Amino acid sequence: MSQLTHHQTEFPNTQFPIVLVLDQLTSPANLGSIFRLADAFGITKIVQYRCDIDMNSSRFKRTARTTNTTVPSERIDDISSYITSLKSDGYTTIALEITDSSIPIDAIPLSSENKLILIIGSERKGVSEQLLKHCDFATHITMFGKNSSMNVAQATGIALFQITKTLTPKL
Repeated sequence: MSQLTHHQTEFPNTQFPIVLVLDQLTSPANLGSIFRLADAFGITKIVQYRCDIDMNSSRFKRTARTTNTTVPSERIDDISSYITSLKSDGYTTIALEITDSSIPIDAIPLSSENKLILIIGSERKGVSEQLLKHCDFATHITMFGKNSSMNVAQATGIALFQITKTLTPKL
């Protein structure tokens, strides 16, 4: 057994119709990690809303490891119009947030035909009420400890794993 380099792996190069909306993130390390996750899971685009993070910071660059050059991204001020436009194009909007009506992530009713907007909230406050109003539903990661939250980048990774597994056509 020997470790493979990036160029020796044979993972399929797949693009999923998922737009990742980041709501008020503040940590350069979390943003960099989310770029790496978006690259790893073939996400279409990252949209930053009210994220005041310097993407030239050394902390961001160390964690992103150049994925900010391979994953399309933009900052949007009028997020309501942006989400409304995508929804009119057939996108389903999901908040990764524990709410009074959220469902476990492994119970999301998805198929390989779905186009998704996945909204990820800030490290302290989660998804804002403003963006929750746009969501078709909310989902949460079932946890077994005493805490009800985890790091935003870790939660994003778990969510993207589950969602892309669900969206991958069965052969």
